[in-house]
Amino acid sequence: MIVCPNCNHQNPDAAIQCEACYTPLPAMTTCPHCGASVQTDASFCGQCGSSLEAGSVQVHASAMPPTISPDLEIPDLSVPDPLVSLDPLVSPVSSAPESQPAQSHSGTPDVPPPEATPVPEPIASPPVSSPPASVPTPAEISSKTQLQTQTARLLHVQTNTAIELPANLAVIHIGKPNDRIPPDIDVSGFPNSEIVSRVHADIRVEGDLYYIEDVGSSNGTYINNTPLPPGNRHRLRSGDRVALGKGDKISFLFQVS
Repeated sequence: MIVCPNCNHQNPDAAIQCEACYTPLPAMTTCPHCGASVQTDASFCGQCGSSLEAGSVQVHASAMPPTISPDLEIPDLSVPDPLVSLDPLVSPVSSAPESQPAQSHSGTPDVPPPEATPVPEPIASPPVSSPPASVPTPAEISSKTQLQTQTARLLHVQTNTAIELPANLAVIHIGKPNDRIPPDIDVSGFPNSEIVSRVHADIRVEGDLYYIEDVGSSNGTYINNTPLPPGNRHRLRSGDRVALGKGDKISFLFQVS
């Protein structure tokens, strides 16, 4: 694939211009080291990392000088003395003898207060679970999918006839009845259809994007009066005019709704 330098779109290897923005694409060559495809103006190979410039010199990590000398001696650091000396704490000693309980001023021995009755802890109530979110049914999902589906069609300019593109095909063949590739869109019933080849063009569907390419027709395919080179794809946008053959005798308008 060739990456467009303007919009980073990936194009086929044989493309000459970007199929998304029509910017001319750079030429490609092969890496002499691994054989991968690279651009002719690239300095390094994106596959193996080898330099593509003549006379390039690679610098190895072993040639770099060490940042720290292994013979460097680090002196031992001494622990400084504390600036302030702290005295040990002395607990006060009661002057009353241990065998006699302490008395109050009235001469009555102090009675320790009664122990407090422990208060039972409140019982936490179980958390209330919220109701589960409603799950969409397959019918609702199908209805939403149908609303987002777009419809593409080709409007024949000369007869004002609309042809809807098949929604279940990844490649849609345009042409006339034949024994090799039957057309999905048969244009043999339109006026001047003799200029259309039996296998004329293909429309490729990639998600919501549509691309058209000429598959080797005799009289060519034209997009907005510009010839589409064989091997190139054009991204169709609503309002594009697609002509099968020269002279704009059988042409269509691409529409999306």
